[in-house]
Amino acid sequence: MKRYERLADQLIELIKRGDLPPGARIPSVRTACRAWGVSPATVFRAYYLLENRGVIRARPRSGYFVSQGPIEVPQASPTAPPDVDPKAVNVSDLVFEVLKTIRQPETVPLGSAFLSPALLPIARIGKSCATVNRTACLASMVDGLPPGYEALRRQISLRYLMAGMTIPVDEIVITSGALEAMTLSAQLLTAPGDVIVIEKPTFYAALQAIERLRLNVVEISVDPVKGHDLDALARALQQYEVRACWFMTSFHNPTGATLSDSGKQALVDLLAKHDVPLIEDDVYSELHFGPHPMRPAKFFDRNGLVIHCGSFSKCLAPGYRIGWAAAGRFANRLERAKWMTTLSASMPAQRAIADYLEHGGYERFLHKLRRELAQQQSQMLDAISRYFPADTMATKSSGGYFTWVTLPDYVDSIQFFLAALGSGISIAPGPIFSADGGFRNHVRLNFGYPGSARLDKAVATLGALCADETRCSTRLSGPARPH
Repeated sequence: MKRYERLADQLIELIKRGDLPPGARIPSVRTACRAWGVSPATVFRAYYLLENRGVIRARPRSGYFVSQGPIEVPQASPTAPPDVDPKAVNVSDLVFEVLKTIRQPETVPLGSAFLSPALLPIARIGKSCATVNRTACLASMVDGLPPGYEALRRQISLRYLMAGMTIPVDEIVITSGALEAMTLSAQLLTAPGDVIVIEKPTFYAALQAIERLRLNVVEISVDPVKGHDLDALARALQQYEVRACWFMTSFHNPTGATLSDSGKQALVDLLAKHDVPLIEDDVYSELHFGPHPMRPAKFFDRNGLVIHCGSFSKCLAPGYRIGWAAAGRFANRLERAKWMTTLSASMPAQRAIADYLEHGGYERFLHKLRRELAQQQSQMLDAISRYFPADTMATKSSGGYFTWVTLPDYVDSIQFFLAALGSGISIAPGPIFSADGGFRNHVRLNFGYPGSARLDKAVATLGALCADETRCSTRLSGPARPH
């Protein structure tokens, strides 16, 4: 029996005993999460099951109540499959439907995974690109072959040094974006059917990569304030033969959470104890709002077990698709994997970014960008508090450009996504961030676009849609997906 079915049965027992009499209001999703120690997705699925059975009913803006009539509880099938964990991943259809919306130029891109191009030094990088192309010769085109253009790797090594880390140039492998670095890492560490531990919620591209590699996952929760549940990770490492972990420990996408330094140290120590590698997604590291960068888990690694993956796609040049991995003991294997797949990241792009990092005023640009993003986060959170229902909660991060929004219990984010799209606004619905399609009353919103009347109107429209249960109610959707 699955966890949400067990929760539904517990509530039925309370109702049958009279602890929850007809007409009584049952606990809100938030209260039930605290009382039973389960996720919002589990509570929602339990309530949806009970509503379908006629045990409870929803009242607009009030919550769920025990039905007045007699309760008929169907018997569980004796052949019901067990709740198997680890599990396979199957999210791509839903993710691709969502991704289509951010390609539409007329849509307000609050569901986008990228910064506004207006914030990036596109013209200045273009100047670097023109400069290096004028001096390029045919022989230099092979300089970008794995492990990558040495001048660029030296610049990346220098960025690590500025953050208090000594990463040898020989450990750095240039890839076509950080996602390729992470996917190649997962591929060289695992085989189809192996178990990998991921976050819940997690970035949907990680789920897609894992689905393609045919891996099984164990999900551990990420609290928007405290970060990763290391106790759950310890249990998973004891219970399963885990081949790797794939985590984002700073400015987590989508929650914005950052694991504390002590938490990162504990994470690295725990993985070292079990000799399990960590694929660390740290693509937002340059976008910290405080005066100093966050230390990644890689900072605490003394065994070469952490493959630290970064990118210039989130903070400088999205279209250039230049990422890297500081791969520790796995550097040689990762370099070979790059040779055997896409061979090389774009050589002109590698040279252009190396030139910009050396001559273009990167640190000055980042200082300005961080200040703008912090201001835009404040504007977004203020707009959400003004326009959304009172019981909406949005996370405030210390870096990056996302806020994770918990909507009222009655909202189904897939219906919300469809309604928003009908109004010319893209959002990222919660179910694309989990292997089991959870987080039905969550959305991720992008505040990486400068404030404008159009943007404010879009948030106001979302707030009005969210308050309209006839458009966004959980009772309309069930397992529905965009179509």
